[in-house]
Amino acid sequence: MNYRFLFFIVIVFFSSCKEKNKLIIAKKDDIHKDTLSLLHFKPLDQTYAEQKTKEIAHFYSSKINLDDFSGSFLVAKNGQILFEKYIGYSNYEQKTKITASSAIHLASISKVMTATLLLRLIDAKKVSLETKVSHFYPEFPYDEITLQSLLTHRSGLPNYLYFTDNDTIWDKTKTIKNEDILKIINTKKVGLDFEPNSKFSYNNTNYALLALIIEKVTKLSFPKAMKTLLFEPLGMKDTFVFEIEKQQDTVGKNYKSTWEAIPFNYQDGVYGDKNIYSTPRDILKLDLATYSDDFLSKDIKLKAYKGYSYEKKGVNNYGLGIRLREWDDGTIMFYHNGWWHGNKTSYITLKKDTVTMIALSNKYTSKVYQTKRLSSLFGNYPFTIEDEE
Repeated sequence: MNYRFLFFIVIVFFSSCKEKNKLIIAKKDDIHKDTLSLLHFKPLDQTYAEQKTKEIAHFYSSKINLDDFSGSFLVAKNGQILFEKYIGYSNYEQKTKITASSAIHLASISKVMTATLLLRLIDAKKVSLETKVSHFYPEFPYDEITLQSLLTHRSGLPNYLYFTDNDTIWDKTKTIKNEDILKIINTKKVGLDFEPNSKFSYNNTNYALLALIIEKVTKLSFPKAMKTLLFEPLGMKDTFVFEIEKQQDTVGKNYKSTWEAIPFNYQDGVYGDKNIYSTPRDILKLDLATYSDDFLSKDIKLKAYKGYSYEKKGVNNYGLGIRLREWDDGTIMFYHNGWWHGNKTSYITLKKDTVTMIALSNKYTSKVYQTKRLSSLFGNYPFTIEDEE
């Protein structure tokens, strides 16, 4: 494989309108106008870059057996791609190969993108972390639950993936939507799992509700809001929110480990928690944008990239739409994994080392989660690329 070194420059577009902090839709004609920040990262020393590329390639060729893998990998530092690889098929039956532009279902990495747009809305003073869900939906029965409760998975709400599996709650011959989840909660067919804001419990319901709130605030559908307020301004041209009625026959498929296609089910109409398709290169663009104080303010980043759940000892925690591993020596890894149907995904951002590592698979495997071992090439992280786990 020939490795190309690409340097991505991320441009973040805002309007210079009179209303301070007003978040607007970036128009394509404005690409070279009203630019507040142009991110430049220091180019890597060629010898250093070549050595890292060699080490990463060795890891994937010698330590991880990719013979049965289908998906994509990317590792970058300072915005410069050190390694990328595309393997397998987006459609096995038609033998359509996965390429750099092949969008794969991100599963729960979608939560990172949902949270990012909400954080921008908070920066624009449209909402706050303390805003209650009941502010938008007065009939919502749990007044203690705020946007922060949802973002940090501390709401106490039950997981819709489980309670909608109950035939007395939902007819599984019908595709459930975000509005249906809210209606079920509002009619009190399900209760809380624990007192809101008392502990952490990872829960897809939280982000399904956040998608609805984004729609309320922006007055746009969630797919449209994400496209016009996040994806298009960052040039994420291969990223989109999946809409089952429109796209179920056109998106890339997902598979069991045996290449048996996994069909969509009644829960595939819910977005925010999942249902965003993207590529490693597009995710890299988003990751680079988070280094800009014009894209996300310093204040909101300080709040986003910290843990909120310390009831139990351990290295694992959760910020505002991002997972953390916090070690005793002060080292922190920010990441998010995903798993939906046959798709397994991993996104790792080593903020102090300006490193991005992405692995996406549309065919069931846990090998994407081995990507974290590459962090030891860039900093003092307690992993190794030499030992099999």
